[in-house]
Amino acid sequence: MTQARHDTTAGPPRAGRWWIVGGMGLAVFMASLDMSIVNVALPAVGSSFAAPAAATQWVVLGYLLPLVALALPTGRWLDRVGHRGVLVGACAGFAAASVAAGLAPGIGWLVAARVVQGVAGTALMTLIPVLTTTAVEARFRGRAMGTVDTLGMLGLISGPGLGGLIVDSVGWPWIFYCNVPVCAGLVVLAYVQLPRGARVRPPDRATAAEAALLTAAACAVMLALTLAADGTPLWLALAVVAVPAVAAWWRLPAGEPVRRLLRVPAMQAPLAALTVTAVATGLLFYLVPFQLITVLRMPPPVAGATMLTFPLAAALLGPVAGVLADRYGDRRVALTGLLTMVSGLVLLIPADRSWHAADVALRLAVAGAGLGLFNAPNMSAAMSAPPGGLLATAGAATSVARQSGFACGPALATLVWGLSGYGLAGIRAAFFAAALILVAGAVPLARSLRQARPPAAAPASVTAPADSG
Repeated sequence: MTQARHDTTAGPPRAGRWWIVGGMGLAVFMASLDMSIVNVALPAVGSSFAAPAAATQWVVLGYLLPLVALALPTGRWLDRVGHRGVLVGACAGFAAASVAAGLAPGIGWLVAARVVQGVAGTALMTLIPVLTTTAVEARFRGRAMGTVDTLGMLGLISGPGLGGLIVDSVGWPWIFYCNVPVCAGLVVLAYVQLPRGARVRPPDRATAAEAALLTAAACAVMLALTLAADGTPLWLALAVVAVPAVAAWWRLPAGEPVRRLLRVPAMQAPLAALTVTAVATGLLFYLVPFQLITVLRMPPPVAGATMLTFPLAAALLGPVAGVLADRYGDRRVALTGLLTMVSGLVLLIPADRSWHAADVALRLAVAGAGLGLFNAPNMSAAMSAPPGGLLATAGAATSVARQSGFACGPALATLVWGLSGYGLAGIRAAFFAAALILVAGAVPLARSLRQARPPAAAPASVTAPADSG
């Protein structure tokens, strides 16, 4: 039976509000493209600045750090301010940081610009599910999420190919400059489609303290994951450093909205499922290229084409998942997608040296189809769950779950793979571990289907808080 959802959103005509959904899809396409396109440019960046690999990897990590550390404080802040001003400011900041990255005279400048990009990207990534949720009626929410998710997957797919083309033709700085026209288009959309709403006020001291503690914890964890990937045993001690920072943040009054959100049963299952799928996805993106190139001896172009079957299948199933979720219920479709992804991982476990590219591609396509069926319905379920006034906090929580999972996936792959001496048996064991983690995330999602779900509180209007000034 389709889950009941209520909607009282008001604002511009519905046709116009689908422009907002398209704009959020364009924003997530840009953010996803920015994550995937930079990896291709890292060798050229390192060569330009004569920078070691340990420094160039922070071109990626510097962008991810704010996405993990600042998402929750940003979500609480967005619950209290107007969305149009934040969208305009975030796009302007992202564009300015992109230009600064392209003009960087050294690796330190580039990393700093990427951090600023990440700060602006945090506001964008937190706003995307909020504006998508409030832009359409609840009965169309799955389709809206499916549209946005599909464009995000297309960004991941096109990143490596587009990045290689740009680096070879006009140079790596242009991978950053291409963000500017997209940001300009989003600014125009904000002024045309979003009402003014409340004034944008700077974060208060409590939010700044919260951000500082979470940044310290995220830095410790990312450094620990970097050391774990290198096989350095000190990574565990460094990871422990994050514990007191997180504990101190948890006790702050600023953390109370997050604690209240996590106590909502309807929110717990989607967040857990999102985390485990991100871990499994990060593991696959990290480990499968090693399987293809070092074990199966495939040339890099063939390996790259084989890897594309995973995000391509996810992108193709995204719109279908949205329609199914609107008809049959978001959690039911999300669970089906999660179990399909488990099937893809199980099919990968008997990995053998006699496999060809088609053998791996077929299994990756099954896993990718599962991810495509899962993403949009699960986001619809998560964004339908929060009580009034916590919609942006919920969007931030989903961002933290996703980015943390992506960061932990390669570390889990390295840990399990290394226990067997980095052989084929370790690759099999890593696939098995990923499948087990996905099953663990499917259990609470399955249980949530049995629980009677009260009508969801109407999400905050796209107008955001009323202007008090």
